[in-house]
Amino acid sequence: MTNDKLIIGTRGSLLALWQTNWVKAQLENHHRQLAVEIKIISTKGDRVQDISLPKLGQQGKGLFTQELEDAMFANEIDLAVHSLKDLPTKLPSGLSLAAICEREDGRDAFVARQGITAFPQLPESARVGTSSLRREAQLRASRPDLHILPVRGNVDTRLRKLDGGEYDAIILAAAGLRRLGYEARITQYLNAEVMLSAVGQGALGIETRDDDERVKALLKPLDHQATRLACTAERAFLKGLGGGCLVPIAAYCQVIDDALQLDGLVAKPDGTEIIRGQQNAKSHDAETLGQRLAEELLSRGAARLLASLD
Repeated sequence: MTNDKLIIGTRGSLLALWQTNWVKAQLENHHRQLAVEIKIISTKGDRVQDISLPKLGQQGKGLFTQELEDAMFANEIDLAVHSLKDLPTKLPSGLSLAAICEREDGRDAFVARQGITAFPQLPESARVGTSSLRREAQLRASRPDLHILPVRGNVDTRLRKLDGGEYDAIILAAAGLRRLGYEARITQYLNAEVMLSAVGQGALGIETRDDDERVKALLKPLDHQATRLACTAERAFLKGLGGGCLVPIAAYCQVIDDALQLDGLVAKPDGTEIIRGQQNAKSHDAETLGQRLAEELLSRGAARLLASLD
């Protein structure tokens, strides 16, 4: 690669392309002489649409990242843009997380059919679409009567299925809806008491080769310190539990002045048991904070819940 050119690898969904084009624009704004190209790479997660994520089990690890990482190792691309919640906490040797961009809204959004204006208004036995065990567990905890149905596909596909009458409501990340211009479709933002977010939700992670100092230097202006601190704590919590995006684990960290407040939970998929905790630390202790909260929840029964999912 020449010094005035970068190639970004991305998935081909509308949301992935929006995110990558945003990163491209940021890079070109900070580095006027830089030419940035985008290369679309299909991942297993894009190709396998007929199996719910939880059913993929261990095969689901790196579902949306493996092919992008392979392209970096082959020097076909210089960097890859990911939704941070899709990026495993343990990266392959030789790759690193060079930038975490400023977080969009990290909450989950309740999107309902016409006539329903809030989550509590869902009728008895309503059909709610989600393929996330984290969301399913929390939905069942607050509304055991609901019929939770799997839904795969990009944002447009999921909205079409809702509009076509397959569901009474679906749960989506607010960040994706806002980025694609669908904010008006959000019926209600779900607060953390009802639906604690996925680790890293709303943030973009930019992965590079660890030895590529040129690319890392170019990405430095895109790294948002407060978001990095929050996501470092969340990812340390997830790593400390030994889980991934395919188990019912949730965490959200707030940065308040020079302090961090981390909320986390581990749940049974059926929502009958949720172990939840909160801890605080100074901002320079982000990783320790996540590890400490993980240890607390493990000691309070999370280890038993996670073992039951193996």
